[in-house]
Amino acid sequence: MFTIGDFARHGRVSARMLRHYDAIGLLRPEHTDPFTGYRYYSAAQLATLNRVIALKDLGFTLQQVRQILEEKVTSEELRGMLRLREAELREAMAAAATRLAQVEARLRSIESEGRMPTQDVMIKSTPAVRVAELSAVAASYAPEHIGPVIGPLYDELFTRLKAAGVTPAGPGIAYYEDAPDGDGIVVHAGCVLLPGTRPGEDFEIAELPAVERAATIVHRGPMDTVMPTEQNLARWIDAGGHRSAGYAREVYLECPPDKEKWVTELQVPLAPAAR
Repeated sequence: MFTIGDFARHGRVSARMLRHYDAIGLLRPEHTDPFTGYRYYSAAQLATLNRVIALKDLGFTLQQVRQILEEKVTSEELRGMLRLREAELREAMAAAATRLAQVEARLRSIESEGRMPTQDVMIKSTPAVRVAELSAVAASYAPEHIGPVIGPLYDELFTRLKAAGVTPAGPGIAYYEDAPDGDGIVVHAGCVLLPGTRPGEDFEIAELPAVERAATIVHRGPMDTVMPTEQNLARWIDAGGHRSAGYAREVYLECPPDKEKWVTELQVPLAPAAR
């Protein structure tokens, strides 16, 4: 038998917490001295304590924890609940990291206000290109809305192309347009195909027209941090007296597993020069 202090140390909790669990009937001592009121616990009760803490960490209230314990949740069932919670926490951490990257990108944009871009900007023509693509609608053009849509689109596109025995012949190209009803942005995730490739049953083929004049800039790093690069390009376009004529195309030149090493060219179509 352990005193409450010893049991608390073995269970990595506080004695105060154990007293509270006793008071609400969640985890009562194995024995309470009727004269001194001292509480004593057995080693077997560590299993119950572990379940209580695990269920609390899953987000259950103490009342819900008591109900679950009364229903005799098995170790395997509890393990499954913990795995699910672990996946949820990892997803939340990934989402938080993405939001942090987007905040940092906004801050860099603010810090660069009033300065001309140091990145090289070129005006060039882009040829017509044939792409296999999948499309979906994002709530807006904001990175936090585009990212969760375009990533799964590309994952699914490459899965379908592989199943169809189609090998991409060039880089991925994403392009955007306003949704027909004006509510959201249509995201097109595509990749360049060899001439003569026929449409598959579960992907579309689009012919992207040539662009006579496009202002282009190269972004290095994940697309979550593209905003400073994109706004540098916008300032260059404005300073040169040009006018953009639509959303930028994104040409993914290099996409290794480490997103910090991604290389993406942004291509903003320009309106014809005034005569």
